[in-house]
Amino acid sequence: MKLFYAAASPFARKVLIVAHELGVIDRIEIVDVVAHPVDQNQEVMAVNPVAKIPTLVLDDGTAVFDSRVICAYLDGLAADASVYPQGEAHLDAMVLQALGDAAMDAAVLLRYEQFVRPEALRWAEWADGQANKINKSLDDLEANRLDSLAGPVTIGQIAIACALGYVDFRHGSLDWPTGRPGLKAWYDAFSERPSMRATVPSG
Repeated sequence: MKLFYAAASPFARKVLIVAHELGVIDRIEIVDVVAHPVDQNQEVMAVNPVAKIPTLVLDDGTAVFDSRVICAYLDGLAADASVYPQGEAHLDAMVLQALGDAAMDAAVLLRYEQFVRPEALRWAEWADGQANKINKSLDDLEANRLDSLAGPVTIGQIAIACALGYVDFRHGSLDWPTGRPGLKAWYDAFSERPSMRATVPSG
């Protein structure tokens, strides 16, 4: 399998963390590419019409995307491990994943607005709206979902960790740990996992 990946992408990081946690990382060839919202990578576009990162290409040439689909596919490859819990915990994990992905989306769009869009065309109110989505998501985690973050590793925990890592990486001025001690304590502990240490964003 071949994974088109960008070292700064929180969604690509989510896939790699899942692969590490499931013990299938050695089955994946990682291809580092430049991801850009306007100048799409042609190698990725050849297999994924929207040219988004991450994209997984199977040995038979089948392209699998986006990160949610790739993570579910990788989970099916692992014989003795899963990041998708059963029973009532499954819904919690999926909601956490949705919340983490939404925060990542907002954080990536905020990055594009601040550093990719020409300065004369930037829309401050729109950027503020993305930052507000991030903050509201993290407020919800602190107030309502710390219990859901406890326990064995799930896809939801991984998505939240990737969101927090990306906000740290690209939007340190948001100072997300302030006023969220429970979330910070959870993230600090989760960040010690080998899968997290092996996938620190860069670029």
